[in-house]
Amino acid sequence: MSASTVAQYTLSRLAQLGIDRIFGVPGDYAFAINDAAELVPGLSWVACANELNAAYAADGYASIRGAALLSTTYGVGELSAINGVMGSKAHRLPVFHLVGMPSERIQRQGLMTHHNLGDTLYDRFQPLSAAAACVSAGLTPDNCIDELERVIREALRLSMPAYLVISEVNGGQPVLGSPVSGTPLSAIKRQKSVPQELDAAVQTIVSRLEAAENPVAVLTHLVSRYGVRDKALALIEKANLPTALTPNDKGTMDEGMPQYVGLNARALSSSPAVRNLVSNADLVLDIGGIVTTELNTGFWTGHYDQTKIVSINDNWVRSGVKVFVNVAIDDVLHALYERVTTRCVDHGLKLEPPTLVGRAEEPTSSATFYPRLQRRLRAGDTLVIETGTCMTHLNKVLMPPGVTAEGQGLWGSIGWATPACLGIAMAKSTGQTWMVTGDGAHQLTLNELAVMGRYGVKPRIFVLNNGLYGIEDVISERGHDYDDLATVNYHMLPQAFGCRNWLSARVGTVTELDRVLDRIDGHDGAACIEVMIPDEESQPMDECIIDSGYKLHTPEAG
Repeated sequence: MSASTVAQYTLSRLAQLGIDRIFGVPGDYAFAINDAAELVPGLSWVACANELNAAYAADGYASIRGAALLSTTYGVGELSAINGVMGSKAHRLPVFHLVGMPSERIQRQGLMTHHNLGDTLYDRFQPLSAAAACVSAGLTPDNCIDELERVIREALRLSMPAYLVISEVNGGQPVLGSPVSGTPLSAIKRQKSVPQELDAAVQTIVSRLEAAENPVAVLTHLVSRYGVRDKALALIEKANLPTALTPNDKGTMDEGMPQYVGLNARALSSSPAVRNLVSNADLVLDIGGIVTTELNTGFWTGHYDQTKIVSINDNWVRSGVKVFVNVAIDDVLHALYERVTTRCVDHGLKLEPPTLVGRAEEPTSSATFYPRLQRRLRAGDTLVIETGTCMTHLNKVLMPPGVTAEGQGLWGSIGWATPACLGIAMAKSTGQTWMVTGDGAHQLTLNELAVMGRYGVKPRIFVLNNGLYGIEDVISERGHDYDDLATVNYHMLPQAFGCRNWLSARVGTVTELDRVLDRIDGHDGAACIEVMIPDEESQPMDECIIDSGYKLHTPEAG
């Protein structure tokens, strides 16, 4: 790889991780980056509808490939993307955010430009964008090679976004020094372990497992973010550990595995049997670090007993009051696999797909939709789950063997799913990409359908239309004007956006839904199906449950 310009070298070096797309919106101060994207072999520019959508798309791409590239311009562009990049930080995804800024010649002369606040302060936005990342750097011809290696290492070590600033003049100047030839992400050792700490941590975990009579495991998305999902599943299979997921981690485990027991979120678990199995365990092997948010713990209706938990995090392990540091998760899982023995106990839970209900002429509803969708998923497919009421339903649905899922339950930015679906579909090499979103969330980012059409992406999208922000009604009360949505004919959007060979339809009965699902199975193209859902479904939860999540009421005295 020749040194070339700062922008070309930067994109070339990052592409060596296995990234073949760069998502963004062009901008004058970022032209050096935009131009370089057209010159780097194997890298393709994806012109998104706006910077926020581009950040969401990069997030989705990184969830499949392990890392992603995002490009925006100075000020207005980077600030528009911050919400999406911050979501990647919350969900531990290395998105490299490249921002072009005005030339140093402009800055040194104290000239005033657009995309600023009418003054000559040119570094005010950098702390804001850097806050959404774990590491940042301003690249110049002199420091580009060294700084880029530092940034790559930290972004991969922490599995979080990185922020790279390249001025328009520096982006077009030659790199000084000897270029680095990188390796694919899958071949990179992202963290190293201190042998003494690793041996002690693994021995502690093995001893706890051997002493336990009713151990269970809880698996989190962190194993996917560090590329050790297969190692974690192999460990679970060899040890024959009953394993649950939390709502944030739907799709991490192959739910066709006999060790899978269901969703554990205390009061919001997929079944009382799952809740009881985890609650009654004398050891919980937490693989990845359970995030104890309200949605992951049934509005904090139960707490994990720390004396029963052994937690394997990205680079540290906790067992009761013992904490082992500088132990990489891949090393821990590898060593555990070598040392665990197989338990010969069946967890006894019989998991079944949701029951098909609904007469032919019956109106479509959540009860009739989700079981039918579940039966169309195949091994290798990915289900993209938007935040909202669809998440509360799909988290409890048993995924067929070999089906994965991606959601954003922790950050919870509605509108994420549609652009993320674009990135996920572009990142996948096999299997279909399915997406379920609500009309409220879809309205925020539906213009990304045009981008899907432009690049020939073929997702299977279902927009559940009940005419309102349904999830807000569920956690509040009915009748507020601010929850009502503008009327949109969602199934007509692909044609309006110039999408070709899209199967589009609106369905309102069970017969219509069954017919369109059959058509999708035989259709070699994308699909956008608007499914009518009665707004009466969005009934408020019990007031006591709502207050357990928001803590608004004055506690009882005494």
